Amino acid sequence: MNLRESFLPVGWYPRDSGEISRFLSGTTQGMGSDKSHPSLAAIAPHAGWRYSGKIAARAAASLGGAIETLVVIGGHLPAGYPPLFAMEDAVSTPLGAMAINAALRTALIKELDGKEDRYPDNTVEVLLPMARFFFPQASLLWLRLPAELSSFDAGKAIAAAAEHLGHAAAVLASTDLTHYGSHYDFSPKGTGPDALRWVKEVNDRRFIDAALSGDPAAVLERAQADSSSCSAGAVLGAMGFAAAKGLGSARLLEYGTSVDGASADDEIDSFVGYAAIAWEA
Repeated sequence: MNLRESFLPVGWYPRDSGEISRFLSGTTQGMGSDKSHPSLAAIAPHAGWRYSGKIAARAAASLGGAIETLVVIGGHLPAGYPPLFAMEDAVSTPLGAMAINAALRTALIKELDGKEDRYPDNTVEVLLPMARFFFPQASLLWLRLPAELSSFDAGKAIAAAAEHLGHAAAVLASTDLTHYGSHYDFSPKGTGPDALRWVKEVNDRRFIDAALSGDPAAVLERAQADSSSCSAGAVLGAMGFAAAKGLGSARLLEYGTSVDGASADDEIDSFVGYAAIAWEA
């Protein structure tokens, strides 16, 4: 079996199966309201679990129903790039290998003119232990989509191809929000609490509202004009899938930043925003 091994260094997510199980079980306690309205499409962040793992787990755990294939859509691709697919038979996770749905991949590579994903990237890998934990019997489709409107149509194509094959599929898409501060060369509101408040209440909020609206052009415009999403193509893919499946309105499950929990006395310079969003079935 051709296995895609992990490339992220230790620290991005736990490598011990017991630690993963304890983390995910602990972070999803009390999620009854999410599970009573399961989703087939969700958006999760993709930073290290120390920073965004709790929010990402909430997005992943909101998915439900008879899911046979989980499509994890990553990004970090600008406009003009083709969709990128993992071409291995399976991916490695600390909880065991997760098989890739080759039939669905073949159909979509042809439909979308996709290429092989040969590049190291965190946007899919950091979510794979969650995929394996919450959906141990499901197969996987790994792909990354570019930040252009065609990715909305790609999401529709995923839904159509899975339905044609008779495979019950769900989508977990991956993006972080505003990368603010000197580490990211983006500080339009200076530093400190006022800058953090602006990111939370204005910049990230505008992108979240665009995603909740269901308007793919608005999502792309906000991402480009506001530098508020590093992987807008993944969001567009989830939105297209949700639209094709006739899912209900999107709901913000949780929002936070990488400095949540910091002391009021801490120096706030660089940070990232994170959101969990789900479309209810």
